[in-house]
Amino acid sequence: MHLVEHRKHHHITSFQVIILGFLSVILLGTLFLTLPIATQDGQGASFLDALFTATSATCVTGLVVHDTATYWSVFGQTILLVLIQIGGMGVVTIAVSIAVISGRKIGLMQRSVMQEAISAPQVGGIVRMTEFILKTVIFIEMIGAILLAPVFCSDFGLVKGIWYAIFHSISAFCNAGFDLIGIRTPYSSLTSYATDPIVNITIMMLIVVGGIGFMTWADIYNNQFHFKKYRMQSKVILMVTVMLIAIPFLYFFFIEFSDMDFLNRLWGSLFQSITPRTAGFNTVDLTIISEPGLLLMIILMLIGGSPGSTAGGMKTTTIAVLCASALAVFREKEQAHLFGRGIPIRAIRNGATVLLLYVVLSVAGAMLISGYEEIPILSALFETSSAIGTVGLSLGITPTLGILSRIILICLMFLGRVGGLTLVFAALHEKEISGFKYPEEKITVG
Repeated sequence: MHLVEHRKHHHITSFQVIILGFLSVILLGTLFLTLPIATQDGQGASFLDALFTATSATCVTGLVVHDTATYWSVFGQTILLVLIQIGGMGVVTIAVSIAVISGRKIGLMQRSVMQEAISAPQVGGIVRMTEFILKTVIFIEMIGAILLAPVFCSDFGLVKGIWYAIFHSISAFCNAGFDLIGIRTPYSSLTSYATDPIVNITIMMLIVVGGIGFMTWADIYNNQFHFKKYRMQSKVILMVTVMLIAIPFLYFFFIEFSDMDFLNRLWGSLFQSITPRTAGFNTVDLTIISEPGLLLMIILMLIGGSPGSTAGGMKTTTIAVLCASALAVFREKEQAHLFGRGIPIRAIRNGATVLLLYVVLSVAGAMLISGYEEIPILSALFETSSAIGTVGLSLGITPTLGILSRIILICLMFLGRVGGLTLVFAALHEKEISGFKYPEEKITVG
């Protein structure tokens, strides 16, 4: 009896496997980045700088303490690209993909972990889904690199241009936000391509496709333009994604960038409406954006992308579920619903928990950094929201932060990528099975 209980107590859950996988990749990446060959000066990065950068890459965030193009060598940049690819697709997805390619049998435990990793509705068909993800990722990133290659080859030469095209295609699709354009001006991101239609359209499409989620791709692939046949989750993701692009675009176009010429205004507004939801690239100097504009970007960064995607954040479905729940309360309805389907109470509870977790942690982190570094609270909140949303946008203060502030951002980036509930479930994985219920008593809220 005691032996059975002991084994049960030490059983590793799917959530713990996901967390341990990400931690292992981050630590391995950190060790590689401390090697002398990883930096251009041949000295290697300090452990904290390497840890910060490896966490940012694996968690596909994009916050950096050193300019990627001028500080890291080609070897270091390659390590970053590998970490970005692993982090974007997910550690579990990569592991299962390798097993599938090598012909190894995938057990029930691996299928269960994969289900949690990509937010699949069921275990059945996981292997086929993994094969679909792998093929789709390779195809999309290859198309992105082909489209970017002519521009970068023209600007940087054939060999470097091809490398830049591959790097930025993977970084954009994985919503990582790492760039190599700092070779012109450090930390400049894509500002030198602010009006280039090829770079803008390609990067934006890669960001959006990477951020809508693997299961949504499958729905689109299987049902094509028959929107009614999509799963409710896919419908919600596509609807919210369109809204979160259109509304910020109108704000940036008519209010924030109203003094720009039409071309800069158009591309800048569209790009900045897409990139805050976990991509991390920018074509406009963020320091010129007003405080209301920065607040809008903070909200977008916290919302993030969609479940089972390369993006982080609270997720589009979380905000949709909470809005539907609020609407049901306003209408005095018993059940919240979306697209003619009721929403389980568990989903609403999880959504409210995620929202509270992200808001509390980002605000608490911002207060600590603001007090410790003596910087404006809005600037600190922008960096912490960027970290927990795994975005990578920065007002330029991250490279200047001290050790404590960097550790706070590392923790927020990790939590933002693996997911707040994943960490909670990993720590408290034993479900309480009991018929006992507390007596209820009325409490007034609102």
